[in-house]
Amino acid sequence: MTSPSQVLPASAGKPTGPNADPKEIDKFSELAHHWWDPNSEFKPLHDLNPLRLGWIDGIAGLAGKKVVDIGCGGGILSESMARLGANVRGIDLSTKALRVADLHSLESGVAVNYEEIAAEALAAREPGSVDVVTCMEMLEHVPDPASIVQACATLVRPGGHVFVSTINRNLKAYLMAVVGAEYILQMLPRGTHDYEKFITPSEMARFARNAGLDLVEMRGMTYNPLSQIYSLSRDTDVNYMMAFRRVAE
Repeated sequence: MTSPSQVLPASAGKPTGPNADPKEIDKFSELAHHWWDPNSEFKPLHDLNPLRLGWIDGIAGLAGKKVVDIGCGGGILSESMARLGANVRGIDLSTKALRVADLHSLESGVAVNYEEIAAEALAAREPGSVDVVTCMEMLEHVPDPASIVQACATLVRPGGHVFVSTINRNLKAYLMAVVGAEYILQMLPRGTHDYEKFITPSEMARFARNAGLDLVEMRGMTYNPLSQIYSLSRDTDVNYMMAFRRVAE
């Protein structure tokens, strides 16, 4: 549910504005002051973060790497990657979320460079400039996720890694990510997710292939409501992550 950072739709003939849903930006902007409260609406992100961080680091080896975190929101993942020794830039289109991220970075002493810029704009400005790009819990909040995947591929150097996470689109995902998480368990505010924007792994793989990315690994993330613990899994029916590598030139 990371706050969305967006790019221009690849399918547009002439760009007329960012690939952004203003309602989505406003939604996360209004919650920005809760970003670092582990018991707030962002509790799932805090609970997920050690899992996704360990998975990313295990594949890419973050220490000393130059990283861009797209849709960074308040900086939970950005800061954690910086703590492991990465040189991190977090980008987003929510001014309020970035202010929270900047303030927390100052308070924690963990240096992260934050910038309010669309992913495609950064990719056009600095193509092939980073070792790792992350785009987690964000693609299901934008009109044209394929365009963002293309921006990720443009940003990363040949041989570098791109990591994405999102929600599968099927009945099980609807029952668990929408009905269960938003209405029954009330882990997330109602209206956080739009089922029609969920993305199947085959769709994500196609976006990546078209952008010149090779699949390295796919893992599911499962949640136990009794223990309140997330775990890596082979079950990709609901939440899943994919690691890609840019084809070397």
